[in-house]
Amino acid sequence: MSYNKPPYQITSEVLSLLTKVSEQIGAVNALHLNRPQTELRKANRIKTIQSTLAIEGNTISQEQITALLNNKRILALQKDILEVQNAIETYDNLHTFKPFQLKSVLNAHKTLMNGLIKDAGALRSGNVGIVKGSQITHVAPSGNMVPHLLKELLEYVKIDKDPILIKTCVFHYEFEFIHPFADGNGRMGRLWQTILLMKTYPVFEYLPIESIIKADQTKYYEALNKSDNLGQSTPFIIFMLGCIAKALDELIERPSAAPDQGSRILLFKEVVGKEHFTRKNYLQHFKGLSTATASRDLKVATETGVLQKTGDKNSSTYHFS
Repeated sequence: MSYNKPPYQITSEVLSLLTKVSEQIGAVNALHLNRPQTELRKANRIKTIQSTLAIEGNTISQEQITALLNNKRILALQKDILEVQNAIETYDNLHTFKPFQLKSVLNAHKTLMNGLIKDAGALRSGNVGIVKGSQITHVAPSGNMVPHLLKELLEYVKIDKDPILIKTCVFHYEFEFIHPFADGNGRMGRLWQTILLMKTYPVFEYLPIESIIKADQTKYYEALNKSDNLGQSTPFIIFMLGCIAKALDELIERPSAAPDQGSRILLFKEVVGKEHFTRKNYLQHFKGLSTATASRDLKVATETGVLQKTGDKNSSTYHFS
């Protein structure tokens, strides 16, 4: 399928932010922070869910989401609880969604909005305008154009040669502009940008960009409106790359972000797959790790059945079960 490239400009400010984010991702990979410690991953996921729903008016706190995850009862509006439960299920299944498939977008919306609107998982067929106060701030394309526009947008992200970091920001803006669903477009746009980024950069699975957006919520809407008025997504690209840079800064500067034993083993599995390897290979990947810590990592993984060990002492080789 051919596509019309959405309008935007790669300005000097966009290039500067792109360079900064690319360098930060390099630092994340060098420090092996693309799969941070289990507790930090859990905390960041809770922060993501709370923030993306708070932007839409949900009042449930991070502490209450933690309680829900631990199957405890909380006092809150039933609608807010359902929004959180749906979001937990959706984010738990991030890897099952196919980034460039319209059917997968519909499936994610169905999970995210299940029980909240009657047509969850279905594109809108009617026309819609977005009202702020007493003013219509945005008139979305007519309902009969939505399927084609969304397919074209996914095709653009898939095959266009511009950097994926830029393309996902463009997707996020254009998704909000198309407004493909009767409700849930904001949380879906943020979710799908994460899914698109994860495909190239695994760190984005646990990076709570939504909490940065929530802190700058007024600027988020200003960037959307500026892009609407200009007829191109450049202001929104600049805003979102800035949010991504802030989120990466927070991860890099966090002292407890370095991966623990279980996370290191999972990271190494992504590198070696089913190949056999030695402790020396493991140490070469995790530069700065002591021999004793590497031995302990491999011993724990072998005892728990994650690794199979052949040979003894210095001649030992390992492979993933």
